[in-house]
Amino acid sequence: MKKLFIFVTLSILGLTSCSSKPEGQKKIKLIFETDMGNDVDDALALDMIYKYVEVGKVDLLAIMSNKNSAYSAEFTDIMATWYGHADVPIGIVKDGVDSESDAVNYARVVCEIAVDGKPAFERTRTDYESLPEAAGLYRKMLAQQPDHSVHLVSVGFSTNIAKLLDTPADAYSPLTGKELVAAKVKQLVMMAGSFGENPLKEYNVVKDIPAVQKIFSEWPTPVVITPFEVGIKINYPAASIENDFNWGVLHPMVEAYKAYLPMPYDRPTWDLTAVLYVAEPDSVFMNKSPQGIIHVDSAGYTIFEPVESGNHIYLDVTDEQADKIKNYFIRLITQKPRVL
Repeated sequence: MKKLFIFVTLSILGLTSCSSKPEGQKKIKLIFETDMGNDVDDALALDMIYKYVEVGKVDLLAIMSNKNSAYSAEFTDIMATWYGHADVPIGIVKDGVDSESDAVNYARVVCEIAVDGKPAFERTRTDYESLPEAAGLYRKMLAQQPDHSVHLVSVGFSTNIAKLLDTPADAYSPLTGKELVAAKVKQLVMMAGSFGENPLKEYNVVKDIPAVQKIFSEWPTPVVITPFEVGIKINYPAASIENDFNWGVLHPMVEAYKAYLPMPYDRPTWDLTAVLYVAEPDSVFMNKSPQGIIHVDSAGYTIFEPVESGNHIYLDVTDEQADKIKNYFIRLITQKPRVL
């Protein structure tokens, strides 16, 4: 039986206003949870976030890496330094899942680029393995925020956020992790899962099945899923990477894209769609499922059960919507950052 979708009848024209914040709109408080270094869409998504920060739409509280690799944090630091936002804290996973050999680690490639024998990109930090563990940094950052104000975007493994739920009271807050999330987080938006006619075992889920099972069974706030089927319809074009960044300087995101797969290739925008849903709440043109509950079986398949009182939804897009969103991504990502 086909699932009924609620059509979001918001004007797609709002997608053209990517560089301005409506007067009086509060900044969106955002924490970005990423497996930076596995797929290059994480780097594109972080570029988007910095563009939103620069126009005053987003207040980026922290970036958490769930990829068990020092290169993940180092590349994130390179990006932060290059864009001029090195003050944002970075947290790292401890005892995370092994994904070092799952794909070309573009993060490592970019970290090792040298010009005249010197690193091509500046860093702000030096010892990446001593960065704070993400679960503890979450507690610190969440405790400082107003109630129900933080949007958490998770575009990798659920390892860190599952650990957060199990944290005890500490010097930052008398609340347990689950209580702290319930008090401070507005919504969790995840790139995860598959709900198509022929669902598959999606990568972010199968890499840490126990963690994502815990999230779907215990996470106390609304959860919005942008699944495999959304990002696969919206491909960032290689032609943009090759032609739109001739700015006379090396660009870490562009170098990451070129390193990930042999050029030219178009890449699905899985992680970008999760950022878009949060940052453009009045203009995102997607379809929402009914309210429900998502379960994850032992093999890693995601199963959606429509339940009126459920706290989970997932998104979908038509081909027409996908094309409009792709064009929006190109316009946003090809804007020069303010440091240039």
